[in-house]
Formats: sequence, C-alpha cells, structure tokens
Amino acid sequence: MNYRIRKARTEDMGQVLQLIQELASFEKETDAVEISIDDLVSDGFGEEKLFQCFVADTDEGIGGMALVYPRYSTWKGPVLHLEDLIVTEKMRGSGLGSALLTEVVKYGNDLGVKRISWEVIDWNEPAITFYEKKGARVMRDWDVVQLDEKGMKDFLEKN
Repeated sequence: MNYRIRKARTEDMGQVLQLIQELASFEKETDAVEISIDDLVSDGFGEEKLFQCFVADTDEGIGGMALVYPRYSTWKGPVLHLEDLIVTEKMRGSGLGSALLTEVVKYGNDLGVKRISWEVIDWNEPAITFYEKKGARVMRDWDVVQLDEKGMKDFLEKN
C-alpha cells in the first residue's frame, strides 16, 4: 500500500471525523462524539490553533490520523499530549500506526518537549502491545480523572 504521512488540511477534517466516530464505535461510545467538521476546522486551523493533526494519506483516502496538542508538566516542563492515534480497521497492520506514531515523536522532538503522553483503554490489548513494542511505558497504576460539562456545572453549583 502506498501512503504518505503529512499534516492535515482543512479538507481532510470530514475523513478525520469519520475516523473519530469509528474509534468511538470501537470503544462502545458511539454517542459520545459531539464535535463537527466545523469544530475541527476552527479549532485546528483557526486563529488560535488548539491542536496539530497528522494524517496517513493513502490511495483510498485518509487511512489514519494522529491528533496532538501541547500541555505543561509541573515536573518536566513542556510536553505533548497525543489525544488519538487512529487507523481505520481495514488498514490495521499495514504500518500506518507506526508511521503516524513516528511522525508524532519527530514533531515532539522538534518542539523540544520533555515527554509525549496519551491514554489507552485498558481492554485494548493490541494497542497496549503495539505501544509497549515501540518503547512506551504503559502506566497501569494511574487512573484518568475527568469532569465533563455537566460535572463542571454540578461542581460549581455545589461550591
């Protein structure tokens, strides 16, 4: 398969959203995706870019994507967060995931970040194995903590 890893363009966001929806379905969270193509375009390509996205451009269209954004560690300094690395199911095992991860690591290295971090759902053993083979440390003793919009509103009403 021929492919090229490149920075995403606004016209890619429809296919990027399809990949996001495919991941949500895989993770049994089909109704959780709230963003639109317009959101992705304005947030990723607007005046204040909130993320950088890389895509795997194949003969059949966008076969995968990796979306990252900057964070700051009080222990390490500037770090990069990999929000999602997605390869469409029919193209898994083709090398797209490795190529996308390599592009993310190059990008982080060029930025001079001290760490790249991301989460992986605990039952996705193929992804965990993939990341560990690449040298990533999967920290199974940490839990992800979140407040969604309703949680924030409830919190503020109580405090």
